[in-house]
Amino acid sequence: MILFRSVLFNIFFFAGTFVLTLVGSVIAVLTPHRALAFAQGWARLMLWSAHTICGIRWQIVGKLPDGAAVIASHHESTFDTLLWLAILPRPAYVMKQELQRIPLFGRLTRLGGMIAVDRNAGIRAMRRLMRDAAAAAAEQRQIVIFPEGTRAAPGTLLPLHPGVAAVAAGTRLPVIPVLTDSGRYWGRRAFYKRPGLIQVVLLPPLMTTTQRELLRLLQQALQTDLKTATSVENSVG
Repeated sequence: MILFRSVLFNIFFFAGTFVLTLVGSVIAVLTPHRALAFAQGWARLMLWSAHTICGIRWQIVGKLPDGAAVIASHHESTFDTLLWLAILPRPAYVMKQELQRIPLFGRLTRLGGMIAVDRNAGIRAMRRLMRDAAAAAAEQRQIVIFPEGTRAAPGTLLPLHPGVAAVAAGTRLPVIPVLTDSGRYWGRRAFYKRPGLIQVVLLPPLMTTTQRELLRLLQQALQTDLKTATSVENSVG
């Protein structure tokens, strides 16, 4: 049954994404300001299909920001990239510049106000990241960044990249650490999608004056045991 559901979902995901990217490109040409809303609709549709076809559910623990903030999320799955697009009011993702070179899709990300980073450009890339993040913050958007830079195996935290600290320093926004176990049900590069409840826990915001201290505190926060964090947040709420 898991095999059949996984096949059905993957067909729906890739075929649906292809068709909606074509449609979205036309919409973006006619009404560029709707590019973000269209992308959010795509993400919600894909999450709905994951729930309906594969039995993947999710629980959000903690308070979602409605104004400007930095979401610094642990990253285990494609689910993570869909989630914030679907549930935040105006997300702006920090993403690899290579993704904006993909035909049609790249144009949609640019029109949607996503922040591209050239990881080979050194200090120049960092300055551009801080400038674009400041512009997003001025528009009261939620800046989503995966500080590990790539998807990790379930229960594994990879080294954090300094970009998240630069964004925090440049915008002076609170940084909200996020824990997740999404890889247990929707693994990185995994064909199979397994039914279950994904936990997503927003921890208390971090505010600090130095980039080094922020990285230390963020590393510490993202190493928090998920079960412990879930019980603490639920008891507070």
